[in-house]
Order: sequence, then C-alpha cells, then structure tokens
Amino acid sequence: MTLDESRTFIPIRIAILSISDTRSIDDDRSGQTLVDRLTDAGHTLADRKMLRDERNQIADQLRAWCADRDIDVILTTGGTGLTGRDVTIEAHRDVYEKEIDAFGTVFTMVSMQKIGTSAVQSRATGGVANGTYLFALPGSTGACKDAWDEILVKQLDYRHRPCNFVEILPRLDEHQRRK
Repeated sequence: MTLDESRTFIPIRIAILSISDTRSIDDDRSGQTLVDRLTDAGHTLADRKMLRDERNQIADQLRAWCADRDIDVILTTGGTGLTGRDVTIEAHRDVYEKEIDAFGTVFTMVSMQKIGTSAVQSRATGGVANGTYLFALPGSTGACKDAWDEILVKQLDYRHRPCNFVEILPRLDEHQRRK
C-alpha cells in the first residue's frame, strides 16, 4: 500500500450524519472529528445533520443524500451498537444496493488492536447505493478516528495504490445508464 505522488489528489464531497437520542450537533464530538479529518485531508463537507435513532428517518436521509449528485460519500456515526434503539446498521442495509462486506471485517481488525475483544460489540458497515458510498461507524470518537485514519483516509484518496474507492466512483452507477 503506497501513495502514488504522480497521481493528482481528487477531492470528494462527503456528508456526515450523526445519530443520537442524547446529543446535539453542538456536542457531537464524533461527527466533528470526521468533519475535521475529511477537511484536513482536502475533501469537501457536503452536508451535516443529526437525527435520532429512528430507522425510517435515517434511511430516508440516506436515500435523499444518495439522490443528491453533489454527494459522493456518506459517513454516519452512532446507533451501531446492540441495544434496542441502535438501528443505524439496519437503516443502512435498507438503502444499500451492494454491501462492502470487507469494510466491517477490516474495521473489526483495526478495533481489535485498540480495544481487544470489545471490538465484537462495534458494528460497522459499508455499502453502495445510487452511485454513492455509505459507511456506518460507531458513535465513539475513538472508533471514528480509527475508521478514518486506518481505512477511509486511504480508500478515499485517489493516489492510494494498488486501488481505492475514488477510482471506481464513476462506475458505481453504470448499471443505471443507458446502453
């Protein structure tokens, strides 16, 4: 895994959705962590919202952003646990056309190095819908840092070799185009 400096960096447009029944945008440290990291990397914050743990509302927001041609990637934080109110993963799966199975696996591997076997309680997922990438991250600031620093910063950088999500972004919705 290398960074190919001969390739030009391509900034992408990322929306952040935080899910919480108890926090507001003003005290949303995890969402702010993602905003800081994506802008520091040279990407554009396309939108930012906060919703309560309501599956239909989360799925509706994800669908609305997937329909917005000015959003390439959606990152959600929160609502990924095991309690009854944690419905973010299920909302994501309501929207996905394809799931990126290895994202959850790699996230678990990264988490194991940081929090040991407690990683089994951290659900994370990734997928694609309507030409947009979606990633659901746990609500802890540490988990957001780990997901960004160890996975997303590389996969969302066109210069990352041998491959990355950005280079196939234009082809995600090729099945919807006329032949």
